[in-house]
Formats: sequence, C-alpha cells, structure tokens
Amino acid sequence: MDSKTSSSNGNVAEAENSNNPVDNSNPITKAMASNGTDVGDGTAKNTYFRADKIDFKSWDIQLEKHLSRVWSKEKERVNPVKEEWEIDLAKLDLKCVVAHGTYGTVFKGVYDGQDVAVKVLDWGEDGMATAAETAALRVSFKQEVAVWQKLDHPNVTKFIGASMGTSNLRIPNKSSGPHDSLPPRACCVVVEYLAGGTLKSFLIRNRRRKLALKVVIQLALDLSRGLSYLHSKKIVHRDVKTENMLLDTNRILKIADFGVARVEAQNPRDMTGETGTLGYMAPEVLDGKPYNRKCDVYSFGICLWEIYCCDMPYPDLSFADVSSAVVRQHLRPEIPKCCPASLASIMRKCWDANPNKRPDMDEVVRLLEAVDTSKGGGMIPEDQVGQGCLCFGPTRGP
Repeated sequence: MDSKTSSSNGNVAEAENSNNPVDNSNPITKAMASNGTDVGDGTAKNTYFRADKIDFKSWDIQLEKHLSRVWSKEKERVNPVKEEWEIDLAKLDLKCVVAHGTYGTVFKGVYDGQDVAVKVLDWGEDGMATAAETAALRVSFKQEVAVWQKLDHPNVTKFIGASMGTSNLRIPNKSSGPHDSLPPRACCVVVEYLAGGTLKSFLIRNRRRKLALKVVIQLALDLSRGLSYLHSKKIVHRDVKTENMLLDTNRILKIADFGVARVEAQNPRDMTGETGTLGYMAPEVLDGKPYNRKCDVYSFGICLWEIYCCDMPYPDLSFADVSSAVVRQHLRPEIPKCCPASLASIMRKCWDANPNKRPDMDEVVRLLEAVDTSKGGGMIPEDQVGQGCLCFGPTRGP
C-alpha cells in the first residue's frame, strides 16, 4: 500500500488497494468508523485514516469480541448445548432386555447407582432409515420427553432423564462375548425401574384364579387417578392398555410409555388418525374421526373389564373383525353376570359409543371409590365355575 501526505492535515494514510467497498463487517473498520474517522465515500481508494485519531485499544476490544463470537459458534457446532433433561451416558449401564415394544426396546439398567428402565428408540439397521425418517423419529422422541419430564404423580412412572444419542452406550450381548454398540443416532429415555412387571403379565398369571374385588378396585383406582392427572395437564395418552401399565413390588400401578401421548389440541379436528392398539381403541379413533381425552376413557373401560376378568377382550376375532364390529355393531367385551352392578355400570359408561356421554376420569375415580368391596364380588375362579355360578351368558355386547 502507498502512502501520501496531505498538506492540510499532516500525515494521513491512504488505502489504495482497489475500488471495492470497505468491508463494514470488519471489526477494525467498525472501530475506526465509530471513533469519528472519515471513511470517505465508502471505497477503499477514497478512504483516509488519520493515524493520530486511530484508537488501537478499541481495535483490540472489537477484534476480541469478533473472535469470541466465532469461537462460540464453533464450540456450539462441535459440542451442542445440552437440554436440561439430558443425562450423562457414562453413568448408565445396561444389564438386560426387559421387553420389545412398538416404539423401541426396553432394558433394565443402572444409572448413577439407581435401578432404571431404559427405553431405546429403534431406528432400524444403521444406514437403512432415510434422513427424513430419522428426523421424524427424533421429533417423536423429543415430544415424548417433553411430555414425560414435567409429570409428577404417584401413578405415573418417574422420569429420570434422556439422551438424543447413544454413541457411548453398550448393549448386553446374548453370548458371553463383547457388548454390541447401538447406532449413534439412536435415542434413549431413562425412568424408574418397577420390578412388578406389566399389568398385563400380572393378569395373565392370575387368569385361572382371578383377582379379589378389592384388588380389582385398587388397580382400577391407580389407573384412573393417573389418567385423571394426565388429563388435568391436557395430556392425552392415546395408548391406554394393560401392557403400558407397570407395577412396583407393592402392586402400585403406574402409567408408562408416552410414545404416542400428546398435548390435547384446542381444536378436536387437529387430533385424528388411528393411534393406539386395536381392541382398546375408541370407535371414533378407529373410524378416523376427530377425538379428545375421551378416547382414553374408552380404553380405560376395556382395561377395567380386563382387570376384572383377567382375560383378553375379543380373543376369537381378527383385527379386521374387531375394528368393524366395534364401530358398526357396537361390539364390546361381555360383562360376567357375577360382576357387581356398580362396576358393570362404570364399564358401560366408559365405553359408550358417544364420546360426549363418557364420564371424565375424575368422575370415574369417584364412581370407583363408591364401589362396595366388603361383600366380595370378584370374578369366580375357573376351578369354581362349575359349582353353581355361570359367569358368562350367551350374548355379547354392551
């Protein structure tokens, strides 16, 4: 760069590299401009800087700020800011597979010295899922975590934390060999571990001997109170079934698996689509109509029947037959004759074809609390059915 001397202002440095405009994003140029230096008509050729007016300290400050912003952006790219619910995977040790579900695999593990259940969201084989599919799964996972992390109720499984990646996790191998690695793009959610297993497995174990009415009501109240709490938070579970309910060692029931749960839309038409498990799905959901929290009430009614009977609804019908019959023929599980009238009434109210006629879950809680369990009334065990009690009649329906 050449220098010239100005006759009126003493020594002045002139920038004569080109006719290109001055880069005003440059922190040094900004510093000089901010200190009253004449920058001419905006071209390097006609820009003069008074050396005695240049504030070199300001240059240093501006340059330091500029470099700090660059370094911060690079740090965020390499080490993104963690969400408040993200856990330290170094403290998580997976032990064994507990269950395989629709939305992932559940492991038993230990996190920071505490027994936990770890749900890993399956992405399919590494490299098989498209970018769009992976993105959709990650959004779904974040939605589940957003729902779960804010919940605090004795009948809802306690959320501990989650991770948007599993690159540091090792899954137990079935053999005695080394552990397998999870795809780095997989995600996991960590919750309290409940040793009692699922409600469904508990009912299967009691299929022949059945449950005392007091136990039926206790389980039903646990479930109804948990759902009432979710609905008070404007959350619709959308997949209420006995497989998604867990028991602790004291047989306390807790709602789990919020994989398809969502905040209830203000406009019911925003909530459509077949979401849930066939056999528990409300008619309006099966029919593709708009729905709200009352779809959970319907599913609860089916669960209540299942808890009382320790049996599966519609065991002899195909999925297609169930879907059609529930919507068009108002098919419902057959209520045993030995079922107390008060409990049978709750079942019928909950699975009413008209969602508007179904009670809210807080009302269901009150109805269950009013059931008299002092005189028995539980389902008759199978080995006693031939001793004068015919629990089921010849007809099916509500």
